[in-house]
Amino acid sequence: MDTRFDVELIAVTKRYGDAVAVDDISLRIPKNSYCCLLGPSGCGKTSTLRMIAGHETISDGDILINGGNVTELAPAQRGTAMMFQNYALFPHLNRLDNVAFSLKMRGVPKAERHRQAQEFLALVHMEEFATRLPAQLSGGQQQRVALARALITKPSVLLLDEPLSALDPFLRVRMREELKRLQRELGISFIHVTHSQEEAMALADLMVVMEDGRIRQSGSPREVFERPSSAFIARFIGGHNVLPWQNGMIAVRADHCRIGDTSDGPRLTGRIAVVEYQGPIVRVALATDTGVEAAALLPDHLFYRHPVEPGDLVTITWPQAARMSSMHKDGERFRLRSAIANRTL
Repeated sequence: MDTRFDVELIAVTKRYGDAVAVDDISLRIPKNSYCCLLGPSGCGKTSTLRMIAGHETISDGDILINGGNVTELAPAQRGTAMMFQNYALFPHLNRLDNVAFSLKMRGVPKAERHRQAQEFLALVHMEEFATRLPAQLSGGQQQRVALARALITKPSVLLLDEPLSALDPFLRVRMREELKRLQRELGISFIHVTHSQEEAMALADLMVVMEDGRIRQSGSPREVFERPSSAFIARFIGGHNVLPWQNGMIAVRADHCRIGDTSDGPRLTGRIAVVEYQGPIVRVALATDTGVEAAALLPDHLFYRHPVEPGDLVTITWPQAARMSSMHKDGERFRLRSAIANRTL
């Protein structure tokens, strides 16, 4: 039994009739880690989470949790807990009884289950106003109650289905800080489904990017961002310009690009389409006469030293020594290598 991993997916497939939602994926999630499943709508990330939880049957393959095969086990027998996107709180129960509900189903006496519920409400900073109903709580408060309710079962793996999507941007940042804190303090693995690249990069120890039911790349956020394995990954993760180059494509980080002509470095010339002020940075997007699109992310002090406007003809450059992910198509596979290029598009 391999105890280095909390969850292992072995050649897992999910079919709905003739449609394949998850296509023969394998994945190992190390112990006590924060894993984010990331991808566009319909990529298979939620189906994968639900199969780990036992809420969806597996068409082919196996799922191991803590080294044991749970493929045929019911959700309650897997040692997991799931926090749903809509929180699924009982509207007629106050938050103390919402958190204690699973213990009530197990026959735990009222005084003991309320004592434990108070402990877990305190863990998520919601110990006050325990008698309030869900309708009397804000979205962030409801999320904390749902999180306490999932954690009170003391799972070895917590599964989260887009838990931050209903929150406003400010609260979303606060709550992802709380999730990371809880994961570290509890010392268990969290598996978190999201469509937000920013969210995944902020939270994940292991980021798994999916497309069309398959895992396209997995690794630390820094690995995936700095070395995207395909044009799809570079575009989806964002922050890259994907450009035609020699016999393939390259991905150049937009924050490495600057506006200005150089005689010996790689460059791209076009007319500015958009200038977006984003506080500490300014995004300048351009298009060439041949339809190639690119952008530069400039520190605001650099942009305002020599500001430009839509319609201006400019040249984007990047350092000769800058690393660029070079993606050469080989059938349906892409090979990744570092490239130093010196060519004008």
